[in-house]
Amino acid sequence: MTDLRQRTRTLRPRRSLGTVFAFAVACIAAAAALLVGFLGYDAAARMVRVDQDDVFHGVVSDLHDQVTRQSLSPEDYYSADPDRDGPRDELTRRIRTDVQILGPGGSVEDRANPPLPVVGADREAAAHMEAGHTVYYKTEIEGDRYRVATVALGGGRGAVQVAQQYSDTEDLLTELQQRTVELSAAVIVGAGLAGWWLARRIAGRLVRLTRVAEDVARTGRLETAVPVAGEDEVGRLGRAFDGMLGRLAASEEIQRRLVQDAGHELRTPLTSLQTNVALLDRIDQLPPQARAELIADMKGETRELVNLVNELVELAAGDRGSEEPVEIALGVIAEAAAALARRRTGREIRVEADETVIRARPAAVQRAVSNLLENAAKFDQDGTEPIEVVVAGARVEVRDRGPGIVEADLPRVFDRFYRSDDARSLPGSGLGLAIVQAVALAHGGTAYARNRPGGGAVIGFALGPGVHIAHPRTSIDVRKPSGDRPAPDASTTPARR
Repeated sequence: MTDLRQRTRTLRPRRSLGTVFAFAVACIAAAAALLVGFLGYDAAARMVRVDQDDVFHGVVSDLHDQVTRQSLSPEDYYSADPDRDGPRDELTRRIRTDVQILGPGGSVEDRANPPLPVVGADREAAAHMEAGHTVYYKTEIEGDRYRVATVALGGGRGAVQVAQQYSDTEDLLTELQQRTVELSAAVIVGAGLAGWWLARRIAGRLVRLTRVAEDVARTGRLETAVPVAGEDEVGRLGRAFDGMLGRLAASEEIQRRLVQDAGHELRTPLTSLQTNVALLDRIDQLPPQARAELIADMKGETRELVNLVNELVELAAGDRGSEEPVEIALGVIAEAAAALARRRTGREIRVEADETVIRARPAAVQRAVSNLLENAAKFDQDGTEPIEVVVAGARVEVRDRGPGIVEADLPRVFDRFYRSDDARSLPGSGLGLAIVQAVALAHGGTAYARNRPGGGAVIGFALGPGVHIAHPRTSIDVRKPSGDRPAPDASTTPARR
C-alpha cells in the first residue's frame, strides 16, 4: 500500500508555485470581472429600460391630457399640419414616436411609418365614448418589436395610436452585454498574465531556495551558497535558511572534532587496558608486587575511561538535556559543590556568596562549579591555603594558590581535550573546563581565566543577564576567604594547565 501511494504521488503531475499563483490570480480576477460586469450590465440595462418606459409613458400621459382637456378630432392629429404646432407635434418632439390616427369605427385616417396594426382593442378604443380611455399592448412590425398605446378621443370620434420601437434598445443592450463579456475575458487573460509575471518574480527566489534545499538533502553539502536577495519575507527566509545551514555546518564541524578528539583521548587508556589484559594470561607467573601493580593500573585506567566517557556524553548532550530552568540561589549551589569537593579532596574550601536569585539549570550549574573546584584542587595538590569560591551576582569564580597558567595557554584552557605539557602527567581528560564553558554558553554567559596576583589562578564563569531574578540584598560570608596573600615567586614553580 505504501509503495502504491508513493507511485501515485510520483505519477501525479507536479504543479509549480508560479502556476498555482497565476491560476489563483486569474480565478480571482475572473470572479471579480464577472461580478462587476454582471452588476454593471444589469444596472445599465435597468436604467435604459426604465428611462425608455418613463419617456413612453410620459408621451402617453401627455396625449391623455390633451384629449381630456379639449375636444379634439382625428384631423387635429394629421401629419399634414404645415405649421408643426399641432398636438401631434407636441407628442413627437420628446422622442422618435410613431403616431397613427384612427377614425370612427377604427378606420385608419393617417398612417404611421411603418403602418401600425389595428386590432379589436384599437377599434373599441376608437368607438369609446370616454375621452382618454387607453389600451396598451406589444406587437412586432417588419421584424422589429414595438410597444403601442391607443388613446380614445371620446364620443366615438376615433383614437390616436402611439408606438415606440424598443428592439433598438434591446439590440443596444445585447451589444453592451457582448462587450462586457469580451472585456471580462480580456481582464481575465490580463490578470492571468500579470499573475504569471508576478509569480515568476516572487516564486523564482522560492524555486531557487527549493533547489538549494533539495541539493543539500541530496548531497549533504552544508556549505552550499544560498540566495538571500531582497528584504521581503522571501529574502528573510533565504537569510534564515543560510544561517541555519551555517549553524548546521558549525555543529557538524564541532561533532567531527569531538569524535576525532574523543578517539585520540580514548586510545591511550584503551591501549593500556589492552596491554594489561594481555598480561592476565600469565598473571599467576608474576610476583605479588607486579600483580598488585597490574590490578591497580587496570583499576585506574578503567576509572579514567569511565570518567572520560561520562564527560564526553555530558559535553555532547550540551544544553539539550531534560533539566528545566528554575529559580535558585547561586550561593547555595556553590556551597553544595564546595561541600562535595571537601569530601573528595580533603581540602579547605571557603565560599563567599551574596543572595542573588537566578533562573538556571541547577544540576548543570553545580557541575560547572564542581569542575572548577576539582581543577583547582588538582593543580594545587600541595597547597596549604584554602581554595576560595566567590559568588557575586550571576558570576562564580574559583581562586587557588597553585602555579598559575602560562600566558600562552590562557586562550586555550577551555578547549576540549586541551592539556598543557606540564599537565600531561596529571589525571583528567581535559574536558572539565570545556564543560564549564558549555554550561556558561547555554545560559547566555561566558567563561574566563586569568592569573591571580601573588600567584595562582582565577577561573570562573558569568551567566547571561537574562537569568537574573532578584538583585543581592546582602553579602553572606559562608567561609571567610583568607585574601590574596603573597605567594612564592611564580618563576620558581612550574606553569600548569
